[in-house]
Amino acid sequence: MKAIIPRKIEEYCLRHTSARDKLLRELEKYTQRTCADAQMLIGPHEGALLAMLVRLTGARRILEIGTFTGYSALCMAEALPKNSQLTTCEIKLEHADIARSFFARSPHGHKIKLRLGPALQTLAGLPASASFDFVFLDADKENYVNYYEAVLPRLRPGGVIVADNVLWSGYVLAPKKKTDRAVVAFNKHVHRDPRVECVMLPVRDGVSLIRKR
Repeated sequence: MKAIIPRKIEEYCLRHTSARDKLLRELEKYTQRTCADAQMLIGPHEGALLAMLVRLTGARRILEIGTFTGYSALCMAEALPKNSQLTTCEIKLEHADIARSFFARSPHGHKIKLRLGPALQTLAGLPASASFDFVFLDADKENYVNYYEAVLPRLRPGGVIVADNVLWSGYVLAPKKKTDRAVVAFNKHVHRDPRVECVMLPVRDGVSLIRKR
């Protein structure tokens, strides 16, 4: 991920953001040390934003598409009240194993249910009555529109989808590759959708906050 915001500005923002707990710091270091794709980690600044949004929306039922090593799930689970649940979807077993090991060590891990397999299949297999207050979308960009269309009917009115990587290291301005074009197509799809309202923020690699009308 290529930086969109100057590093010193990001560091300043982070210094003035509430501190992460010890387990999150450990997970961040572990991911950076052991995972070749560690750049996929959302990081402490965006993690704090997710936790704040969960608290502000009063969400009790969260869906995450793209667990990776579990950092974002732990951030959101910490913000969930008791007797709430976060369902997180991950396709890679090695990532799921890391996430589960850290969930087991967290006092909030019992709120998280990890579903291994393609997320679209997981969603199709959920009961028809399953609905969500909050969705975090951070998986393969080529399927972003498909994920969005699959989750929107399950999102309560007033519920929020947070979509990550919507600036895609700036390549949305001059898309060349398939993934670049997929992110551009998703952004246009959401912007033109009368069922929602959206604000795009230049946080890390770009975050869109999408509220269902």
